[in-house]
Formats: sequence, C-alpha cells, structure tokens
Amino acid sequence: MTEESSANFSGVGVTRRTVLGTGAGVAVATILPMQPAIAQDTPSLKETGRTLSVSTTVNGRDIVLEIDSRASLLDLLRERVGLTGTKKGCDHGQCGACTVHLDGQAVVSCLTLAAKVDGRHVMTIEGLADEVSLHPMQTAFIDCDALQCGYCTPGQIMSAVACVRHGHATDRTSIRQFMSGNICRCGAYAGIVAAIEGVAANSRKG
Repeated sequence: MTEESSANFSGVGVTRRTVLGTGAGVAVATILPMQPAIAQDTPSLKETGRTLSVSTTVNGRDIVLEIDSRASLLDLLRERVGLTGTKKGCDHGQCGACTVHLDGQAVVSCLTLAAKVDGRHVMTIEGLADEVSLHPMQTAFIDCDALQCGYCTPGQIMSAVACVRHGHATDRTSIRQFMSGNICRCGAYAGIVAAIEGVAANSRKG
C-alpha cells in the first residue's frame, strides 16, 4: 500500500483491519441460520383460527378431535387415531397405498382433507376383519400370494373390496382398470387379480 492510499484510508477512519473485519462479519451472517427469536414470532394455529373440531366414525368407533384444518385424512388416521395400517406412499394420490373407504367409497386418504370426514364414516384396513376371522378379501390375498413386501397390500385390499362391492369385478380387464390406481412395486398383480376374481365369484354364488 502506498503512502498516499494509506493516508486516504486513515483520513476516513478506515484501516485494513476494519475492512477485513467487516468482510468476515458479512460472510458469517450469510452462513448462520435464522435466530430462534424470529421463529417465535410465528402465530400458533389457534391464533390464526386454523383449527376445527371433527366428529367422525372410524371403523365403527365415534371420535371427536381438534385438528389442523390443513391436515389430511391419512395423517389424521396415522398420527392422531393411531391406525398405521393405512400406509403413506407417494403422498400425491398416485400409488394407492393410503386407500380407505369413506362412506363406502374408496378414496386416497393423502388427498382427502380430514375436515371433509366430519359426520361421515371411515373404514381402514383394521376395520375389515371381525373379532373371529379375516375378511374374505384378506384371506384371498393370502391364498393367492397377492403380496410380497406387503407395504401396498392394505391399500390394494381396500380397493379390491370396493371393486367387488361396486360391481367392477366382472372380468380381468375390468378388474385391472379399476385397480390401476394401486401400484405394487413388487409386481404381484397376477395374484391380486386372482384374489379379486375368487372373491367376486364366491359373492355371486352367495
């Protein structure tokens, strides 16, 4: 540094140490996370009015819960009601692993707002079997080897029950079309179709 530049720096009260110190301070500020004090200013859900009371029937049991109005039915079942048989797969309504019955209709619970079930009936995989025996579709899945890893199986079974109940199990093409929203990454589709065919045939006999 020349004497002239040194004089100019000293004339405005700026030294080499000041410049380096300021630069280091800026660098640290860009790396450090936001301080907790900022997060504490975020209003709670109750303060913003985003909670509501939901009264619903799940597997024949009446429940009343205070929920976040943005919560999905899937999260309500798994995290609040403790029914973890319904699986979280893609969380985008594309794999069918979270399928449950809402008033008898198959729905993907990850795309269904929990608020929508107020006053309605929900059935999950845990509600299919009675205290004595499995549901015929559950038995058929076992007999036909319609599962491998089992992760998608609860959603597959719930969709399969709806397939038969609503008259879509008339032939293999119709079954595959109805079940197309349920993905089995293990590739157990042949067993799944066979299980549905068997239950549909028995229901027609009955």
